[in-house]
Amino acid sequence: MTMPRAVLFDLLTALLDSWSLWNASAGSEAAGRAWRAEYLRLTYGCGSYVPYEDLVRQAARTTGLAPSVANTLEANWQSLPVWSGAQAALDRLAGRTRLAVVTNCSTRLGRMAAARLRTQWDVVITAEEAGYYKPDIRPYRLALDRLGVSAADAAFVAGSGYDLIGTSAVGLRTYWHNRVGLARPNGAPVAERESANLDDLIPWLEDFS
Repeated sequence: MTMPRAVLFDLLTALLDSWSLWNASAGSEAAGRAWRAEYLRLTYGCGSYVPYEDLVRQAARTTGLAPSVANTLEANWQSLPVWSGAQAALDRLAGRTRLAVVTNCSTRLGRMAAARLRTQWDVVITAEEAGYYKPDIRPYRLALDRLGVSAADAAFVAGSGYDLIGTSAVGLRTYWHNRVGLARPNGAPVAERESANLDDLIPWLEDFS
């Protein structure tokens, strides 16, 4: 068996169920999905870092939600649910490879979210720290630099199809944990492995070569 020297994870969609939190904060699944979709459009379109909290509020206004929903989301941030199977997968990887997070949010909220998992992270990189939002290549490269690992010796676990654009550009082999059945964005390459769960992640990593 071979294992990459480092495994990097998207945080808010690959490991944590941020969808449920957005829906609850918005008052319904439909409102939450529309709000989140607009936020993602803003995030992936802006490139260089604009305060995460500002984008969340702007997306709420654009989709007709009260400004208070952004405050509700932040107030409930520390209750972000962990996807089933996520902690177990991380526990199986601990000590076998280096573990990192690359997430599209502020440093404050990113570190709070990363702490929802009982994992000793080697590196946590946020869009704020990198100065750019994914899928710009700079957040991924900053994580690799901090880890001291080349892209060829690492793997990425995505939660959003937009990550596939960035990881492909960097040269990171990617497992897409597509839990909610998102459509692959136009122009995004196919993931090396796509699954609605993390059951295949460890075998995929153990066959890394």
